[in-house]
Amino acid sequence: MDYTASQSGFRQRKLQPNMRLRNSSVDGSDGSQLFEDTSGTGNPPAGPQAAGFPAQSILSDPMSNLAMAYGSSLASQGREMVDKNLDRFIPISKLKYYFAVDTVYVGKKLGLLVFPYMHENWEVSYQQDTPVAPRFDVNAPDLYIPTMGFITYVLVAGLALGTQNRFSPELLGVQASSALVWLIMEVLAVLLSLYLVTVNTDLTTIDLLAFSGYKYVGMIVGIVAGLMFGKPAYYLSLLWCCAAIFVFMIRTLRLKLLSEAAAEGRLVRGARNQLRMYLTMSIAAAQPIFMYWLTYHLIR
Repeated sequence: MDYTASQSGFRQRKLQPNMRLRNSSVDGSDGSQLFEDTSGTGNPPAGPQAAGFPAQSILSDPMSNLAMAYGSSLASQGREMVDKNLDRFIPISKLKYYFAVDTVYVGKKLGLLVFPYMHENWEVSYQQDTPVAPRFDVNAPDLYIPTMGFITYVLVAGLALGTQNRFSPELLGVQASSALVWLIMEVLAVLLSLYLVTVNTDLTTIDLLAFSGYKYVGMIVGIVAGLMFGKPAYYLSLLWCCAAIFVFMIRTLRLKLLSEAAAEGRLVRGARNQLRMYLTMSIAAAQPIFMYWLTYHLIR
């Protein structure tokens, strides 16, 4: 009895692996596959439309197009308004004229600024009611020399401060900003004076900026002479350059500010012409004051 029971138990244990294998094969044939076959079925498109954001409908929306057109027109109108108002004070379109220089012009202009006593013809040349470019006329104002003069003045001032062990970026920044502020205040004062005296002239703001910036040449000469040969050389060279810039400004501005009779060399009559003469002399006399004020503390 026990022997038959043990035999039946052995038979059951022996059949259990076969039943497991049979059941696993049946489950594998009836169950789902490891990777679904999606080649024959249509998948939903991925992108904004699948997420519920129809991009084409947004771009084709009439209100969106109208808003974009209105925004672009408003921006263009604002740009035109800014350009128009800026051109009233600083004609940006004419800046190219003031930088049309060459090496020959720069050399002649620097010589004229340092030694203007032998120069005879101070009139600006015109071609079809338009002044010629500075490289063709040494009397024409330019912005190249004032700009490079300002930069060179800042560099020479830094060199002078360095030789005295007083250099610092903050002090150099104060030196540059003060020179720029004084230049802007000078130009604004001249514009206000021209308005009060009611002078009809073809001088523009850029012309005044150019004429006021020519004094940096004499300032550089004075500082370099003081660094190389001491304080007496600074005073002598600065005195020479101050006299030269005074003569240069008088002979240049009298053709712009005075009447045609003064430009031709005849005696100036009338209260208005005398005011113009005083204004011309005041502008010329202000140049040596600024030259000394901006350089005396750099030489010790």
